[in-house]
Amino acid sequence: MQSDYWDRPAFETVRPRRLTAPLVFNSPHSGRDYPERFLAMTRLDHLSIRQSEDAWIDELFARAPHMGTPLLRAHFPRAYLDVNREPWELDPQMFVEPLSDRFNTDSPRVAAGLGTIARVVAENKPIYRNRLTLDDARMRIEGVYQPYHATLQRLLTEAYSAFDVAVLIDCHSMPRLGRSGDRIGPDIVLGDRYGTTCAPALIDLAETVFTSAGLRVTRNRPYAGGFATRAYGRPQHGMHALQIEISRHLYMNEVTLEKHEGFDVMRRLVDQLVASLISLDLGRLATPATPAEKYDERYAAE
Repeated sequence: MQSDYWDRPAFETVRPRRLTAPLVFNSPHSGRDYPERFLAMTRLDHLSIRQSEDAWIDELFARAPHMGTPLLRAHFPRAYLDVNREPWELDPQMFVEPLSDRFNTDSPRVAAGLGTIARVVAENKPIYRNRLTLDDARMRIEGVYQPYHATLQRLLTEAYSAFDVAVLIDCHSMPRLGRSGDRIGPDIVLGDRYGTTCAPALIDLAETVFTSAGLRVTRNRPYAGGFATRAYGRPQHGMHALQIEISRHLYMNEVTLEKHEGFDVMRRLVDQLVASLISLDLGRLATPATPAEKYDERYAAE
């Protein structure tokens, strides 16, 4: 099956002129290039299908390359393919053919309709009119997912080779979390898989930057970090990963997805975060006696 992105890039690496720090920024869910074939398959209108986007997150972090660190950003939308899942985390109800045991069909994410190829978008709205074929899944996963992760691994390896340490900042947005009694939901959620995927200095610094701006910050609840945070965060080997979730209400209208006056404010704050991370003595996080743990080659081989 021909790729839906045969005539244009599915994702993009924005590189700095000179690498100044071992940081890699990743925006896997901000893609907004919807293939015509995919739109013809969905029962949703053009605004509803976009409800699962981390809209404009790539633009909030767009200055990172100008400051000396690469930014990997998806052009393909999350509703089309989610690279923050395992590579073959699929819902058997979505496909014409039966799925063999080699597929992960019973994860909590699949049960929620949010596997590698999602069944629903926000508010549990079904995406597709009809069931898909496995050829379609292979086209997306082998043609986009695997090259995306190979690129991310390459960026982290380059950072590690230059600095003996590498830090992945996985950049996301979240819907505004509701009130519970007298409690107001957080503006920012920082995820390090409960202290297992990055050094404390990294998450402490990020929390300080956001709280100093008057924002409410929580750690790991309700988002502890997805597949990328878990797969790449190996602090004992000098490979760190931190997930950042920014509440969308801070910078855009959550219904229309249009930016509002808060966007420039949040972009300046993100610039401050990037500068603070670059200024941190990341060299002390290095573990040069232990080789970097490589990305699991199973994901590229499957």
